[in-house]
Amino acid sequence: MTDKITLGFAPTRRNIFSADAAIEFADYTRQKLDAMNVNYIDIKDVNDDGLLYDDAGMTKITKKFKDAHIDGLFLANENFGTEYECARLAKQFDVPVLLWGPKDEAPAADGSRLRDTQCGLFAIGKVLRRFNVPFTYIKNCDLEDPAFERGVRDFIKVCNVVKTFKNTRILQVGPRPFDFWSTMVNEGELLEKFNISLSPIPMTELVEEIHALIKANDDEINTTMAHLKAIATIQISDKDLQMVAALKTALKRLCQQYGCNAGAIQCWTALQDEIGILPYASESLLQDEGLPVTCETDIHGVISELLVEAATMGEHRAVFADVNCRHPENENGELLQHLGVFPYSTAKNKPVLPQSHFVFDYPGSVGFEAQAGHYTLCRFDGDHGKYSMLMGNAKSIEGPYEQGTYLWLEFANLNRFEAKLVYGPYIHHMAAVRDDVVPVLYEACKYLGVSPDFYDPIEDDVHAYLRGDTDSIITD
Repeated sequence: MTDKITLGFAPTRRNIFSADAAIEFADYTRQKLDAMNVNYIDIKDVNDDGLLYDDAGMTKITKKFKDAHIDGLFLANENFGTEYECARLAKQFDVPVLLWGPKDEAPAADGSRLRDTQCGLFAIGKVLRRFNVPFTYIKNCDLEDPAFERGVRDFIKVCNVVKTFKNTRILQVGPRPFDFWSTMVNEGELLEKFNISLSPIPMTELVEEIHALIKANDDEINTTMAHLKAIATIQISDKDLQMVAALKTALKRLCQQYGCNAGAIQCWTALQDEIGILPYASESLLQDEGLPVTCETDIHGVISELLVEAATMGEHRAVFADVNCRHPENENGELLQHLGVFPYSTAKNKPVLPQSHFVFDYPGSVGFEAQAGHYTLCRFDGDHGKYSMLMGNAKSIEGPYEQGTYLWLEFANLNRFEAKLVYGPYIHHMAAVRDDVVPVLYEACKYLGVSPDFYDPIEDDVHAYLRGDTDSIITD
């Protein structure tokens, strides 16, 4: 389930400082990356030093990294470093850039210094700015400082968010429902600004695919039915269960056909007229497979889900929910709920496929409470040509039983969260994952051209975490 990211590792030195010391510390860095099982492309074959310091080496490194299709660039400043070569190299790629250098030793007895790494970091940062290259920085520290490993792992997650965002294509099944004006999007802007493309198809194409799969008695339908019977309490007929499995299989095949990594569907009411079920139980299956499909043709919503899952390296599946109503007793409690669209793997109790839901009298919904824990909430959205990402944390609490899939969350201040959704540009649909990835999403925004936004005043806390001052932005 874990996603894979490839880094280009480019340790650098400057001639007036000790080349031997730079080579030594570059090898120490390699050993640490190997111990962490980081997937990286090395430059030891580029020159005798295995370091970046001149144009000839930079040209060879550029070709090697481009041939390897790196997802991120790691500039390790092993002595003062050659700042202009670092910037020239980084400028060749449209990927996140990580800057770090090992802490200097104490001066020798005669007062001399071998590396001046920290001073060089200041120079590299300035020249990267001159070249308009955004970058991420890990504080000047020893390799065994926890800040180094945490910083590298967080950077890999940032690369995964950026890679996912820039390679997203969404299957759009039908137009948005007429009543959902809140989910309208600008398809042209998404392509022009972010390289996010839509693959729109009519509802009839999906329905025809469903019937073709059923007629062929496709093996995946039977396998999916057996899987549902094993993980859930089934209260619907075998005919309706077959349709749930067929819809899931059809959406998956159409996503594959159109090269899509996500989908959005007009979930009511044309679909029910055609196949007699709601799509939510099918979507929950796809969510578990890492192929999110959201309702009400919410394009921005499925982008949100892709990003928050990418921030966990695919280790956690996100729930996608309506923000519904306040807790009856807790003034900072809020209900996140849907007729499905929570992955089955996120269930606290055994899922149920009921005959109907109080909103729609059709089979095809799912019922369970999501697992307890701390959650990161995320919503990518925009209007008037400006796009931002709302993010923050909340923790699960007890609350009344709800039909469908649901989760009660407690916020630090629900009024702040509510105001953000009302004033926008956000709506009532949120993606949430049981992990703390707010700093990762925040750092990714600088590479996406999206403004980070918070519903709690935590930006200083996020900066403190990214500087290495704290281990987490969650305080309780």
